[in-house]
Amino acid sequence: MAAVGVAEVAQALSRPLSCLQEPDCGRAARLRALEAIRAEVQERPLSGAVVQEVFGAQLVRPLARCLAGDAAERCRDLALQLLRHGLSHGDRPGEALPVLLPALAQRLCPPQGAEPSEELRLGLVQLLSLLLRRCGAALVPYLAEVIRILQATLLDQYAEVRRESCRCAVACAQAMPEHFHMQSESLIKPLMQTISHQHYRVRVDVIQATGAVIQFGNGKSVDDVLSHLAQRLFDEIPKVRHAVTTVIGEWLLHLRDRYSYFHKLIPLLLGSFSDEIPENAKLAWTYWEKIGLQWEKENEEDLKDKMDFSVSPSNYPKGVTRPGLGCRELVSRNLSKILPGLCHDITDWVESTRVKASQLLYTLLLHAEDHITQHMELLLRTLYQACLDEESDVVKNCVKAAELIGTFVSPKVSLRLITSAFGKTPKPSCIMVLTAVIRGSPKEILQPHLTDLGNTLSQAGQGSEEVFYMEQLLYCVQALIEICQEDCKEISLQLMKVLVTVMALPCSQHLKEKVEETMSSLAEVQQLDGFLCLYKQHIIQLLEWVSVSHDSWTCYSPEILQLDVIATHSGPVIGEALNNFILILKTCLQPNKDPQMRLKLFTVLSQLLQKGSETVNSQGLFPSYLETVIKDILAPNLQWHAGRTAAAIRTTAVSCLWALIHCEILAPEEILKVKDRLMPQIIAAMDEDSKMTRLMACRIVGVLLKVCGRQFDEDNFTKTYTEVLKRLDDASCDVRLAAARTLAHWFRSFKDSNVSSAMEAQVEFLYQELLIHLDDPDENTQKAVLEVLKEGSDIYPELLVREIEGAVHKHRTPAYCNQLLHHIQSARESA
Repeated sequence: MAAVGVAEVAQALSRPLSCLQEPDCGRAARLRALEAIRAEVQERPLSGAVVQEVFGAQLVRPLARCLAGDAAERCRDLALQLLRHGLSHGDRPGEALPVLLPALAQRLCPPQGAEPSEELRLGLVQLLSLLLRRCGAALVPYLAEVIRILQATLLDQYAEVRRESCRCAVACAQAMPEHFHMQSESLIKPLMQTISHQHYRVRVDVIQATGAVIQFGNGKSVDDVLSHLAQRLFDEIPKVRHAVTTVIGEWLLHLRDRYSYFHKLIPLLLGSFSDEIPENAKLAWTYWEKIGLQWEKENEEDLKDKMDFSVSPSNYPKGVTRPGLGCRELVSRNLSKILPGLCHDITDWVESTRVKASQLLYTLLLHAEDHITQHMELLLRTLYQACLDEESDVVKNCVKAAELIGTFVSPKVSLRLITSAFGKTPKPSCIMVLTAVIRGSPKEILQPHLTDLGNTLSQAGQGSEEVFYMEQLLYCVQALIEICQEDCKEISLQLMKVLVTVMALPCSQHLKEKVEETMSSLAEVQQLDGFLCLYKQHIIQLLEWVSVSHDSWTCYSPEILQLDVIATHSGPVIGEALNNFILILKTCLQPNKDPQMRLKLFTVLSQLLQKGSETVNSQGLFPSYLETVIKDILAPNLQWHAGRTAAAIRTTAVSCLWALIHCEILAPEEILKVKDRLMPQIIAAMDEDSKMTRLMACRIVGVLLKVCGRQFDEDNFTKTYTEVLKRLDDASCDVRLAAARTLAHWFRSFKDSNVSSAMEAQVEFLYQELLIHLDDPDENTQKAVLEVLKEGSDIYPELLVREIEGAVHKHRTPAYCNQLLHHIQSARESA
C-alpha cells in the first residue's frame, strides 16, 4: 500500500516539480506549482513513510532552492509551509539536513542573508527550531552552522525572531550537550546584546536561553554574563527578575563548575530575598533551601560535628527563621570573597544599587553569624559611610545589619573597634552603629562593658555642636536604658552628662522633650520618682564636672550652656548645691572675665532668682550666700565702665538685683544689707542709657524705700529723691511712672523717719518740681504725680498750698491742682 501511495503521489507531483525546475518559469506558474504540490501533500491523508519518501526523494531540494532564492515572497512562504509539513510528518527528517541547513544559513546569515519579510524570518527560525527538536543529536555535524544562524537571528530587528532564536538556543543546548560546550561561547555575546531589549518578553527569553547555554555549555562564560544578570535584578518587570532568580538557582544546583562560582552566584540569589514581589522572594528562598541541603549532603563528612552538636544562639533575632546549616556554611565560607565587592556597591553612586547592596548585607550577616568577627574592620568602615547615606532605606538596612553584629559578635571585639573610632573624628554614623550594636546585644553580655560604654558616650558628647550628632547620641543612651534597664544605675552619672550635653545644644528645641523622656526612663529603671530625683542624686557631681575648667571659660565654652541646663532644669535641686553653684558664679562673673560670658551667666542667675523660692532658695539657704552675691558678684559688675558691652552687663546685673529683691526671699534686714552695699551703684544706674536699667533701678529704689526707708538718714533721702526726680524728665513713660511710684514710697518713708523736720527746704523744692510734672504729656504720668503729691501733702500742707496757689495759673491742667487743694482741705477737716 505504501509503495502504491508513493507512486501515485510521485506521478501527481511530476508536473508541478518540472515546472518549478524550468529556468524561465514565471512567478504565477511557480505559485500554481507550489499550490498543486500543497494540494497533493498536505490535503491528502498520507502516512509518515509516504511523506518521508516523497519529501526525501523529490521535494526537499526544489523547495529548499525556492526557499533560498525565489524572488516572490508568497512562493517562499509556500515552500516554507511545505517544508515544515514534511519535517513534521516525515519519519526521517534528519535526511533533509544537508540541504536545508545551507538554505537557512543563506537566507538568515550575513552577508548573504537578505530575507526582507519579518514573518518569513520568524518562520525560518521556527523551521530551525523544528529541526532541532526532531533531529536532536543528528545535528552535531551542522552545529557550527546552527550557531552561526543563531548569532545572526538573536540580533534580528523583529522581537519575535529574537524570542524564537532564544528557544532555538535552548533546544540546541539540550539536544547535543556533549558537543555544544565547544561552541556555546559564540552565543554569549549576541545574548548579552539582547538582554536589555525594550520588550520584557524578549528579556525573559534571553535570560532563560543564557541559563541553558551556560548550563549545557562552557561554564567559564558565567563571568561574561554575571554583570548583565545582576543588572536585570533591578528590572522593573517582576517576570524578568523571576527569570534571573530561576537561572541562578538552577546554576547553583546543577552547574558542573558551581563550586568555583559560589561566591559570584550566591549574592545574586540572596539579592532576590528582598524582591518586592512575594512570589519572587519565595522562589529565591525555595532554591536557597534546596541548594543548602544539597551542599550539606555533598559535604556531610566535613559538617558531621556541626550537624551533631550545633546549638542555635539564644538571642537570635525575633521573628526571623534561622537558615539551614548548609546555607550558613556556604555563606560563611564565601564571605571573604563576597564582602569586598558588596561593600563597594553599598557606596555606589547609583541609589538602587546601594539599596540592594544594603539589603544583601543584612542577609549575608544573618547567615554568617559569628563568622562576622573576622570581617569586622571592613564591615564597620562600610557601615560608618553607609549610615550617612541620603537614602533612608540604605540607612535602615545598614542599621539592621549592625544590630546583627551585636547579636553574633562578642562585645569585647565589637565595642573595642567601635569605641576606638570615637577617639579619631567622631561621626554621627559611629554613634548610629554603636546604637544598633547595643540594640542587638543581650543585656547580660553588655553588663561587663557598661562602665566603658558610659565613659565613651560621656566623652563623645564633648566638643560637638552638630544637632544630628547629638540626636544620635541621645538615641544611643535610649538604647542602653532600654536594653540594660536597672544595670544602668552604675553609669547613671555618665548618662546624665550626655543628656545634659544634648539639652544644652543650641537650636535643639525639638530634642528637649526627648531628653526629658529619656531622663524619666533613666529614673524609672532606678526606681526613682522622676528626673528631678536624678538631679538630686548627681547635682554635686554634675556641677563639679561642668566646672573643671571654669576659670578659663569664654562665651564660646559649651560648659556655660551645660551649667544653664543643670541650674534651670534641676528646679529646686539647685538649692541643695549652692556652695558649688555660687562658687562658679563668683569666679566667672569677675570684671576681668569675658564680657559675653558674664552676660550669659547673669541671664541664668536672673531666671533663677525670678522663681527663687522654687530654685536657689528651695532649701532656704540662699540668704546665707547673700554677702557673696552682693560683694563678689553684683557690686563689681554694677561699676561703671565705658562701652556697650559693659552697659549690657550692668543691665543684666541690675536685672538680677531686681529679681533678688522682688522674689521675696530676703528678710528686711537682708534687704538693708543690699541697700548699704549697693545704694550708690543703684542710684548711678538710674542715669544709664538703657531704658530697662533705669526702669529697674527706679523699682529697686522703691522697694528699698518701702522696706527699710525708715532707716535712711538725711543724706540718703536727699540723694535718693534728687536722682529719682530726674527720672520724671525721662523720655520713657514707663520710667516716669516708676519714678513717680518711687517718690510716693519716698514720702511714706520720710514721714516715718527722724529727719522730716530738718528737710523742709528739700521738701519745698520737691513740691515745686512735682507741680511742674503735673503737665506731663502722658495722662497716666500726670495721675501718678498727683498721687505722689497727695501722699506728701500732709508733711507740709501750708507750704504745698502756697506753692499750688502760686503756680495754678501756669498749669495747662488746673483741675489737678484743684483736686490737690480739695484733698488737703479734706485732710485738715478729718484731722
